Formats: sequence, C-alpha cells, structure tokens
Amino acid sequence: MQGIIHLEKISKSYYLGRQELVVLKGIDMDIFKNEYVALMGPSGSGKSTLMNILGCLDSPTGGRYILNGKDVSRMPDNDLATVRNQEIGFVFQQFNLLPRLTAAENVALPLVYNGVGKKERIERAMEVLGKVKLVDRSKHKPNELSGGQCQRVAIARALINNPSIILADEPTGNLDSVTSYEIMDILGKIHNDGNTVILVTHEEDISHFAHRVIRLKDGQIDSDNLNANPMTISSKA
Repeated sequence: MQGIIHLEKISKSYYLGRQELVVLKGIDMDIFKNEYVALMGPSGSGKSTLMNILGCLDSPTGGRYILNGKDVSRMPDNDLATVRNQEIGFVFQQFNLLPRLTAAENVALPLVYNGVGKKERIERAMEVLGKVKLVDRSKHKPNELSGGQCQRVAIARALINNPSIILADEPTGNLDSVTSYEIMDILGKIHNDGNTVILVTHEEDISHFAHRVIRLKDGQIDSDNLNANPMTISSKA
C-alpha cells in the first residue's frame, strides 16, 4: 500500500565547481496517513536535505516523490509553492515569526496568500490559537512572548490551512527541557487529531515521542523501526 508520502529511489546531488557531492543515495520510503515519524541522523547524514524534499522546498535529482497522489518530483517552483501551502504545515526551530505582526496576524499570514478576507483570517487564527492555548496572547508581538509561546504561535500558523502533514524541523532546538515537553505534548495532540506528523530531530529523548523512528546515515536509510512504547507527557511525569 502506498503512503501519503511515497519515495522511490530518491537521490540528491549538488555540484561544487565540477565536483559532484551526492547527499541522498536512492531513498525508498512510505509514510502513511496519521503516522508520527521521527527522522534522525548525524550531521552530514542527509536528513536536512531529505526534509527539504519532503516539504517541497527542494526537488530531487533523481527518483519519484508522490505526495497525496501527486508526483511532485519535477514540478515547477510555482506549483510546488501551491502544494506546500495546501498540504504541509511547517514548524521551524527559529520560529520564523514576523516581528511587527501580532501573534494572531502571524498565524493568519498564510491565509493572506489564499485570498481569505481579514475578518475570516482573524476568526480562524483565534480558533487555532485556542488549540495551542494562546488566545490570551493573540495581540502580543513576538518580542513580548517567551520562546515556548513563540513556538506555539508557529504551530498554530502551521495548522491554519488544515494541512494533511505537519513537518517539524528541530521544533525544540531552542527551548529548555520543560518547554520542549510542552511543545511535544501539543504535537502529540495534533497527531491524535488525525494529522501526519514528521519530526526532524537530533535529540534522542524527543524522538521517543514518535511512533516510528527512521535513521539516516551517509545519505541512506540506516534503520526504520516502530517505537513500541512512544513517550507521552503523562508517562514522562
């Protein structure tokens, strides 16, 4: 059975002058609807490159990438941008919030590109801010929020278009351990609500929240294992 994400012999190379640098070497992988997957690997393993391809931020050099039934392997940039906006919600380590906008305005920003009116944008932003328990901070700007609150705003922004996939790139990398577990609790609830969650992390304890752990090494899949006992906040406590 083919997954919501289906990769066939995905390769990726870059050129430094005339020298070819091969980063991904024939990745085969399926990720299924409502899975919770952690991608792990040391520096230079190819996990960041793979994440960029999964998120339609980059295209593979070779192979096929089928996302929700669409072959996105060779799509032009404009079409990839549309797919990203419709299918994928991004959560980044650096939050990537606009400093002059309030929390609600940052969350609503993707809807601007969809032509949604201001009233509906704010209503929907407040709805998803409620899911991350930040309605009371909706009018605050990023410099008035803690790191954990900024990441919750970023998660709300990722949810605003009801994407089928949440792609979280080192979402706890800039947070202390207590706040990190709060963020993982929110991602767990998003998964329980039916979203497919892909977590890119180098932290072993954070990977324990995922239900499946894929490890990369030297541009190839080194292991792909189910987590029999995924961590929850209650089990951590």
